[in-house]
Amino acid sequence: MSYPLLHERWPALRRTLPHLPLDDRRPTPVAPLDELAASAGLEAGLLWLKDDGAYGTGGWGGNKVRKLEWLLPDVRRRGRRTILTVGGIGTNWGLAAALYGRDQGLGVALALIDQPVDEHVRAQLERLRASGATIHRTHTKARTIAAAPWLMLRHSAGLRPPYFLPAGGSSPLGAVGYVEGGLEIAAQVKAGAMPEPAHVVTAVGSGGTAAGLALGLRLAGLGTRVTGVVVNDTLRLDSAALRKLAGRTAKLLAERGASAAAEARDLRLESVADWLGSGYGHPTGESERARTLAAGTGLGLDPVYTAKAMAATLALSASGRLGGPVLFLQTDGPRTGAGTA
Repeated sequence: MSYPLLHERWPALRRTLPHLPLDDRRPTPVAPLDELAASAGLEAGLLWLKDDGAYGTGGWGGNKVRKLEWLLPDVRRRGRRTILTVGGIGTNWGLAAALYGRDQGLGVALALIDQPVDEHVRAQLERLRASGATIHRTHTKARTIAAAPWLMLRHSAGLRPPYFLPAGGSSPLGAVGYVEGGLEIAAQVKAGAMPEPAHVVTAVGSGGTAAGLALGLRLAGLGTRVTGVVVNDTLRLDSAALRKLAGRTAKLLAERGASAAAEARDLRLESVADWLGSGYGHPTGESERARTLAAGTGLGLDPVYTAKAMAATLALSASGRLGGPVLFLQTDGPRTGAGTA
């Protein structure tokens, strides 16, 4: 098998940080978004796309798969038989965990909180129900926290508690998936597939994608900045919180054998919350406009995450705040028949 870029750069990680490939289609494609830029009144060559929605061979793709490639081996290493995680009733993360966990013979339990229900969420909830996961409708963050001890006991296998994963898989280990993503972008720049981006823009629902990207780009020696567009008001996702997660990820990598990670400083990372609107899952006029513009060029965006991230990308690009080129990370990855056996 071919090792991921992290293992090539730091061979010691092959022993200390196991990786489970869930797709062999890497690197994920990059392409200019000139048609979308023109529709938004922006110059050609300014906007680029990295399509991580194309990643994943199971019933669900997107950015969650990169995280699971590092998390699932750790579940096995610790001898756990069940994963317990949390999300909204339209969670992309929960569905990916359920489908890929099932493929590895693991049970998955989901504690789901309420969010605004639309066609997108209804379809996702049906996929979740068909995934084989045990679903607990805990409704609110407070009730989920209160139910946590019971959930841990309920899903223990003998004396082994379930492996708990935070929302979005955004632990330091989960964020390693996007350290890999940052190294991959740098490799594509070096190969001439795209120019070095001044900014990468991504939706921030739990923080691991943005934190990992910033660390990976820094370790690769690029000057690219990461702008995370906050779409979730139930977690602390300001710039300081994202940098803290990136620092914990750097510490993990350094402890496992990637010595250079310990020297990562001054990460070029910020979060912006101006496109959140009324809260998680609530669309805005700007996000719906961005979604419509993108759809007209063949790019599908989801209303919870990527539509808001694209709205921010277009507005910040138009204002000149991002400079250019700007790389938009497509993190949404539905698959035909997702949630079926």
